[in-house]
Amino acid sequence: MVERALEAGVVADYLLVDSWYAKPEFLLKAKEIGIDTVARLPNHPRLWHFKGKYKSLQALYEHHRKTRHMRNGHYGKIRYRYFDMVAEHQTLGKVKLLFLQTSKELLIFISTDLSLSGEAILDTYKKRWNIEQGYKDLRELFGLGKEENRLYEALIARITLSMFTYNLVTTINRFHHEPKTLGELFREMECELEALAISMQLFLEILTKIAQVEQIVKENKDLLQMIGLLRACTQKELGFMCES
Repeated sequence: MVERALEAGVVADYLLVDSWYAKPEFLLKAKEIGIDTVARLPNHPRLWHFKGKYKSLQALYEHHRKTRHMRNGHYGKIRYRYFDMVAEHQTLGKVKLLFLQTSKELLIFISTDLSLSGEAILDTYKKRWNIEQGYKDLRELFGLGKEENRLYEALIARITLSMFTYNLVTTINRFHHEPKTLGELFREMECELEALAISMQLFLEILTKIAQVEQIVKENKDLLQMIGLLRACTQKELGFMCES
């Protein structure tokens, strides 16, 4: 059953699971092999049964929403309020629950990692949309799952070509329309490198001014040697020489 996790996707070291697969046994199997899960839960009183006075998800929500601090958020045009809490499940033990109320429905999420905040749970689960959209594009635009041939080799070839084409088109799209995925990263590194070079140049200028004081040079003859060494290291590490 855990092998079906490939359909949900593993993002940021967490298994992201839709309510269709969000069953206690599934999450327990994932936990046993060392994978924490962030999942959306079906509000099912028999499937999800907790220890304590308030056993169902709905009962937990109705009780704690009156005492918990509700945070506000939005996803696109959808605005919502939410709170998180720790509850003890009969199979999984202690888990983190997040109750999110929109204008239309109550959504419930679970994390087997208790250290995750409510905001982190939401941010992690939002990434699942990209996985779902990827599968949708593969089916609608690249023919995945529409193979007519039943030969194993032909199926493998078709799936491989579909995935290869999808990755190629996605890469081209990133180059032309999403510079942050690559270009922005290098631009940020370039800015940091430039700031480092300027700082190093100022530092060398200060040392050079100090070295010009005759008395200090006489007392510390290694100062000029240290300046030369710093210039050489700067050229080696940054790719150019910082001159005073």
